[in-house]
Amino acid sequence: MNRPVATAPRPRRLTARMRLTLSYTLFTLAAGTLSLAVIYVGMKYVPNYPLTSSNPRYRSDAPSRQQILTTLLVAGGYALALMTAVGLVGGWFIAGRVLRPLKDLTGAARRAADGALGHRVALTGPRDEFTELADAFDEMLDRLQHSFEARQRFAANASHELRTPLAITRTMLQVAAADPDGQDWGRLVTRLQDTNQRGIEITEALLALAELDESPPELTPTDLATATREALATVRAEATAHGIAITATLDPAPTTGNPVLLRQAALNLLQNALRHNHPTGGTVTLTTGPRPSDPSHVRLTVTNTGPSLTPETVATLTEPFLRARGRTAATDPTRRGHGLGLTIVSAVTTAHHGTLHLIPNPDGGLHVTLDLPALTGPRQA
Repeated sequence: MNRPVATAPRPRRLTARMRLTLSYTLFTLAAGTLSLAVIYVGMKYVPNYPLTSSNPRYRSDAPSRQQILTTLLVAGGYALALMTAVGLVGGWFIAGRVLRPLKDLTGAARRAADGALGHRVALTGPRDEFTELADAFDEMLDRLQHSFEARQRFAANASHELRTPLAITRTMLQVAAADPDGQDWGRLVTRLQDTNQRGIEITEALLALAELDESPPELTPTDLATATREALATVRAEATAHGIAITATLDPAPTTGNPVLLRQAALNLLQNALRHNHPTGGTVTLTTGPRPSDPSHVRLTVTNTGPSLTPETVATLTEPFLRARGRTAATDPTRRGHGLGLTIVSAVTTAHHGTLHLIPNPDGGLHVTLDLPALTGPRQA
């Protein structure tokens, strides 16, 4: 169990609101002091001799330069004191208004830390640094919530899938132990082997997904057509047994990837096309080569006949343990999957910086395209 890492206590300091308030006040005080200094220096050029009025009806005496400067300093001091008070009060309210979105973000972050990933900041107003930060935070929460819910579904489905073969095995053994003389031991052993093999396949698929999540695969120059050709050789017998015709056009598709993972992805796509096809007489079309009108990518396409699929159903096929017919597996062991085939293909595609598209065919079945960056360099020539 992961425990939170202890951090050293941080020294206390003024709040951001107080620091902004003091910054506003100091700026106001500095600007006022500078203005007063400029006026004071300007007044230095006033003549120092007594000033008289040109109109004899007015008083002849006038304040001297020193009196003017003294009065200026006193009045300026009071003005600076008033500006300081106004700056403190006004700066405090202005800083609070400016920093209010940060309080909303802090509250949302604390809710997320407590596990409430459904809360959103949804900051309104004109676009600025705070709204951009809030939008980015909401987007992060969306991804975290989606990832968390996907992992919850994955854990629940994995537990169900792994428990099913164990429960079936336990039931068969209990029945055999209760009536050992009435058992067809050959049939029982075959069923136990089939159930055990299903548990092994699920475990291996889960391990493959875990390895892809833990560390990126080693990528080397390879040919997607070669990996697809090897996968095709593996499923030829299965296709023949079910009367499904495979048409393959495997043009060179040089790319940078992991040959083992690419072969597994092609094998999963072919097995999916065969096992979710018509019971007999179906077809599978397989092609590799450069992506049309875009030589910077190579493409693998797999198209199969089969039952009609809705776009909503197809959108969920890459989720773990979901099948086109729902969670019910096929009764025929040779056409039964574990619900992780397309999930592994999606993970392999992501690890190779590619894209995977699943589109339902109008007449039934599925059309799958897997695009990968093409190999650039001498080998491609």
